[in-house]
Amino acid sequence: MRRFARPKPLFILLSAVALIALIAVGQYLRLFERAWFNLHALWQPHSAEAIGLDRYRVAVEAKVIDGLDDDVSALTYDPVRNSLFTVTNKNAELIELSLDGRILRRVALIGFGDPEAVEFINADTYVITDERQQRLIKIHLEQDTTFLDAADAEQMTLGVHMSGNKGFEGLAYDSVGKRLFVAKERDPMLIYEVHGFPHFNPEKSYAVHVINNPKRDAGMFVRDLSSLQYDERSGHLLALSDESRLILELDVDGRPLSTMSLNGGRQGLKNTVPQAEGIAMDDDGTLYLVSEPNLFYVFRKPAQN
Repeated sequence: MRRFARPKPLFILLSAVALIALIAVGQYLRLFERAWFNLHALWQPHSAEAIGLDRYRVAVEAKVIDGLDDDVSALTYDPVRNSLFTVTNKNAELIELSLDGRILRRVALIGFGDPEAVEFINADTYVITDERQQRLIKIHLEQDTTFLDAADAEQMTLGVHMSGNKGFEGLAYDSVGKRLFVAKERDPMLIYEVHGFPHFNPEKSYAVHVINNPKRDAGMFVRDLSSLQYDERSGHLLALSDESRLILELDVDGRPLSTMSLNGGRQGLKNTVPQAEGIAMDDDGTLYLVSEPNLFYVFRKPAQN
């Protein structure tokens, strides 16, 4: 009778340690939840209301934004100007970009601390975040504006879950519901809904109401939040994660509906997006993305036959 050698205790110990390490990494990166979602998506087609991020394909990949020395952070689409806006935070500037990633305008930001996000509200009106101080700063931008001073702007501070440099990384605005979505990067990762800011009638008093739902946000199987985009047509929110290299589509209850990978070989990408920092969507549903160091991307959904 053939006898098999018993595994040595050291081998068993090392195997157990390796298994525990793999499980820990999987939990840290939310890989199990992500795999379950992908498996479920194979059997359940997109609803008619879903954006369907997985169908998008890259049209412009890693175009260098010429003329910038600092890294860009965040992105928003201005439907009035038909252009994009981003911010830099070392030498703080508000920068207007064309839809093909060229610099159109630069506006110096004074007293904005650590600007990390910018969001279009309505014509000539935007909100900029100061990440570390958790300030939301409403600005007014004229055609001849060359600099903006935070001391002259309406602003508010939330001051919640203060944790060093893990503050407000993303903004999105619902113009119908008058809601400003504010993404806290992580530790903990949260999406706040701010009602009442910015307000538009300085002669009337107003109240600010902040809503957050930690249980809902815990269902997002990403490591961090870098940027947000609200889609007025579907009422869905797009959440960008740099560390997970993923964009999530969330329904009105915060449940994931579709995903878009930013890894090389996916969505037509030749290379992985190195450090995604901002997303924006125009009126045609085209997605724009910026990544450190100063890279510009465009994604479009193929026309349905």
